[in-house]
Amino acid sequence: MNPSPEPGDAPVAPPVAPPPPAGVGRTALGVARIRAAESARPDRLFDDPFAAAFVAAAADPATRPEELDERARRLVRWVAFFAIIRTRFYDDYLSGATRAGCRQVVLVAAGLDTRAYRLDWPDDMRLFELDSPEVLAFKEAVLGGLSAAPRCERAAIGTDLLGDWWEALLASGFRPEEPTAWLVEGLLIYLDAADAGALLARISELSAPGSRLSCEVQAPRDGDRDGDRPLVPGYTDLWKGGLGAELPDRLRSLGWATDVNDRAAVAALYGRPGPSSGGAGFAVAMRGRA
Repeated sequence: MNPSPEPGDAPVAPPVAPPPPAGVGRTALGVARIRAAESARPDRLFDDPFAAAFVAAAADPATRPEELDERARRLVRWVAFFAIIRTRFYDDYLSGATRAGCRQVVLVAAGLDTRAYRLDWPDDMRLFELDSPEVLAFKEAVLGGLSAAPRCERAAIGTDLLGDWWEALLASGFRPEEPTAWLVEGLLIYLDAADAGALLARISELSAPGSRLSCEVQAPRDGDRDGDRPLVPGYTDLWKGGLGAELPDRLRSLGWATDVNDRAAVAALYGRPGPSSGGAGFAVAMRGRA
């Protein structure tokens, strides 16, 4: 297998890839664009050498600033800032989970995440990626064209996260009796409260003592629409809100010891002070050991 690019390298996208994902899957391209821009900074908080290749392969240009009004531009800047901070936070969360002994990682709605390829993992780590077949087909084509090799055992599982996704996970070798680090990044806001609660309940059923879970706690946000028109079409019109500020209590009710890391405090810790969190942050939950 060919090694993955070194940090700072700029891989070239393959000439042919499947059509880029649509709907919620298209938001993964927006995140890839943000990660590519951050990776190019000399003071970057993380390096994703594959992000630019996804953007190039999609040939899906970002919405031009002049197409948006000032409120929409502010919202786009806020989303980009949040995506950068959460990427670094979750990198650190997963590294900490492996140091604590987790040898299974499940990325729920993995999108165009490349942590299997860019982070350092123990030799016996197994990482599972769950997302729609459409998203994963695009991702596999781009990474395959780059001859990228994961740094751990990796299983990409195309499935419906509103369906029986756990059956596909179990069939791919997931061991529910072992401690697992779960990451639900950037997904819950696209689910309604019932679907978000059902997803977390199923994750809880599959989590052995010693498991960990992290996801966003979304603060209520007004002003992402202009009357009936979304401020950023194709993105904000997909938001459903998830569990909002009730998420930590829901996790506790499911048996998780849960802390919330305030987003603004995390950003300041990384040397990127930003706007007030308004109550938003990152939940980190732990399953008690037997």
